[in-house]
Amino acid sequence: MKHFLSYQIALAGVVGIAILVGSCQKTGTDAKPADESSFGLMQKKILTPSCATAGCHASEKDASFKQHGLVLAEGAAYQHLVGVAPANTDAKADGYLRVKAFASLQSLLYYKLNFEPAHHATKQYGNPMPLGGNALSVGKIEFIRRWIEAGAPKDGNVVDATLLDDTTPSYVTSPFEALPVPAATEGRQMSLPQFTVAPNFERELFMRRMVGNTGDMYVNRIQIKMRPNSHHFVAYSFSNASYPPLDQVRDLRNADGSLNLTTFLTMQNHVFLAGSQSSTYDYTFPAGTALLLPANTSLDLNSHYVNKTTAPIPGEVSMNLYAIDKSKVQTVVQTLNLANQSLNIPANSRVTLSKTFTFSKPRTILALTSHTHKLGEKFVIKIYGGARNGEVVYTATDWEHPDILTFKTPITLKAGEGLMSEITYNNTTNKAVGFGLTSEDEMGIIFGYFYEN
Repeated sequence: MKHFLSYQIALAGVVGIAILVGSCQKTGTDAKPADESSFGLMQKKILTPSCATAGCHASEKDASFKQHGLVLAEGAAYQHLVGVAPANTDAKADGYLRVKAFASLQSLLYYKLNFEPAHHATKQYGNPMPLGGNALSVGKIEFIRRWIEAGAPKDGNVVDATLLDDTTPSYVTSPFEALPVPAATEGRQMSLPQFTVAPNFERELFMRRMVGNTGDMYVNRIQIKMRPNSHHFVAYSFSNASYPPLDQVRDLRNADGSLNLTTFLTMQNHVFLAGSQSSTYDYTFPAGTALLLPANTSLDLNSHYVNKTTAPIPGEVSMNLYAIDKSKVQTVVQTLNLANQSLNIPANSRVTLSKTFTFSKPRTILALTSHTHKLGEKFVIKIYGGARNGEVVYTATDWEHPDILTFKTPITLKAGEGLMSEITYNNTTNKAVGFGLTSEDEMGIIFGYFYEN
């Protein structure tokens, strides 16, 4: 993830070689007079109209704030950006800051303005921004790059203000190219065919589809590709045989935004199998390991798209499951499904409930994600036992869109060690809540991948 040279090459194709080549060495010496500071202009012309919008980065009251913790409204944006570590776990691990002075290529803000899917192929830093809107123009992206390279000052004119008048598109929507279909001997492709997302609407849907494997399938690589403005895609297997109908779209919300309870109830049978919060994803399991899909497996495909424009937009997803012969599999990867069913959440109270899961055999953890219902405020996973006892390895603060964390260095646990869930629930209702399958109940489940050593 730290190959910045390839990053620069990819970026040049998006922003326009002609502009970048002629300007990449310029930071502050070419600035033209402006009535406001460069950051003030950036706030007025970029952050306020494109980022500090309701539901996104307007205030701490935004529904998405728990996930990103970033406010870009006037008066708050600078202190939330410059020198601040990002919420994204992978970006933080790679040494990025939201804005790193004098280093645009290590600034997550600059990275996320790039809509080109190929640019995001090797990084799980979340979706391009602004999510649900149009990509910023070439001039605006270049204005931000130069401001960062000039030290990201709060005051002073350090960037040519006329760049903000350049409306050249940095990304032009082209026909969606799904992933190439694997040969039958290599794997299977699953897809969510093109669907429509209404103007100023967030659409989340499910569709159960057959994998198409007539025999056991050992998957060692998963690829995912989505159209722009997708918030996430997840493929789920099932904890029991109570399946929803095949090949039928099931929307999570009705046209008025209210919850579709029938669809919600089918979610209680889910076990995480694969997913991404970036528009492209490519993960290969460690050598000699593979995820087993029994013959005739079906998966529930879940997609969430955001549309903040005034016109309908299309959504579409393709996922490739690549297989290897059983003879090459030394260890079978399994899915974690660790639930705390002893939940007692008193009425009108905030409580933190913990549950320890110990393993009788050594395990290697490859990925983690989480699941609660709407009262779930914060989900923390810690290592239990051994030299790393108590170490936090996962944190999610958005129950609807929990992080999907794939570890570059897997977590190795010995027999007798394990994981602990530590979940904070905020029960704002007038009745006690326990574990259950309805929208009025709660859950607390650790999902992920592991294999036994």
